[in-house]
Amino acid sequence: MAEAAARKRSRGGGGAARRAERTSVQVETARYIERNIPNMELLDDAALEMIEEHAEQVLEEVGVNFVQNPAALERWRAAGAKIDGERVRIPRGLARELIKTAPSRFTQHARNPAKSVEIGGNSLVLAPVYGPPFVRDADGGRRYATIEDFRKFVKLGQMCKWLHHSGGTVCEPTDVPVNKRHLDMLLAHMTLSDKPFMGSVTEPSRAQDSVDMAGILFGKEFVQDNTVMTSLININSPLTFDDVMMGALEIYAQNNQACIVSPFIVGGAMAPVSVAGTLVQVLAETLAGVAYSQLVRPGAPVIMGAFVTSIDMNSGAPTFGTPEASQVTYGAGQLARRLGLPFRSAGSFCGSKLPDAQAAYETANSLNMGLLSGVNFMLHSCGWLEGGLVASFEKFVMDADQLGTLHKMAQGVTVNEDTLAMDAIREVGPGGHYLGCAHTQANFKTAFWRSEVFDYKPYETWSEEGARDTVALATVRVQKLLDTYQQPMLDPAINEALNAFVAERKASMPDAFS
Repeated sequence: MAEAAARKRSRGGGGAARRAERTSVQVETARYIERNIPNMELLDDAALEMIEEHAEQVLEEVGVNFVQNPAALERWRAAGAKIDGERVRIPRGLARELIKTAPSRFTQHARNPAKSVEIGGNSLVLAPVYGPPFVRDADGGRRYATIEDFRKFVKLGQMCKWLHHSGGTVCEPTDVPVNKRHLDMLLAHMTLSDKPFMGSVTEPSRAQDSVDMAGILFGKEFVQDNTVMTSLININSPLTFDDVMMGALEIYAQNNQACIVSPFIVGGAMAPVSVAGTLVQVLAETLAGVAYSQLVRPGAPVIMGAFVTSIDMNSGAPTFGTPEASQVTYGAGQLARRLGLPFRSAGSFCGSKLPDAQAAYETANSLNMGLLSGVNFMLHSCGWLEGGLVASFEKFVMDADQLGTLHKMAQGVTVNEDTLAMDAIREVGPGGHYLGCAHTQANFKTAFWRSEVFDYKPYETWSEEGARDTVALATVRVQKLLDTYQQPMLDPAINEALNAFVAERKASMPDAFS
């Protein structure tokens, strides 16, 4: 009897331990994705060659504008381009020759080395929404973003398992002066998260502040020898490179930090309505932009970007999750691979005002497009709403949850003696079930991806618990993640130095809100 009681206590203790393990706070970040599945190859070699030929023709005959940037014009002139005012005409083959020094794959280091990411090759790095001036949640509705909202998003990103990157301007904190908010945003990324992050690009001096703060966090020598930031450099499509974005690119390239050189394409407005014509323009713009980064510093890490949406010809509003946007993205991925460059595109794109069915359909199309097109860096992978005007707390966790499906899909299908499961098939035989067989018991924990947000309970249980829809469940998850957030450790001396730098820079200039 005593021995039986001891066994019973042992089993109970083991169960209690397992339950405690399941309910304890665990901050886990999945490793960046390495695809074991093929990319979608939408275009054949003949079509790709035609697009490449016409992109070279655009650069040579039409040219691109580098506005209000005499230094850029001089760099291009010295490289052999023809300069007419601010128009740069690039001889056939010159841009391709220049980009040969750009790395095909590089490491972006995080302050926690276990969370550093590889960008390029078969990898996929997921980063959150970028740039919305508004936020939305179930309690406050749609409103202008604040720095406290920004900090909450950084905390959520730190706690989300499937998100590899802390991002950049996750929302635009409008309660902080324009000329100072980048300092608070960088400080939040550096202290509230230990994942990789992005630098500021809204003015060259702010890019320099980003480099200086990274020097405090990582050490100045480490920053010069390694990439610790990725930054978004948008091309002012069509075919225009403005001095603000290029000034930021120059700072980052000079300091060995990565830039995403990305056209901002709304088909029918900033590019032709045809898929092939858009691809010609995308390739011409990225060739010029990537080549310029190599004129600044040969070997500077750079990512070929393509932000692409179509347009609603009735309202003029951008549309997302459309077949045409997918076709452009698939084609751009092929072009990037032919150039040997990492590729940025896709995200949780939607035009919906709420995290509803429209948002879900459009986002699912956009996320899967990103996986299959060979994207290496996916900005906007969670939280995007209303065409990028809004960062939604509920949609952030809904999307971040769904990123787990990309991880699972990218693994591909393993075929070996264990997965073929012949022992299980023999054990169960005709008419049985697999719930209790040895193969299921050995593999059930990892066999299926499971959502942390969706409800799988029977109707009766769901109804008794309040009949909550997905948004209501996401609201609960947002609060749970914030309540259980754990700030990663940071050397107190580094933390003090970062805060002192921010205070000194803020004190050095008057507030500006424009």
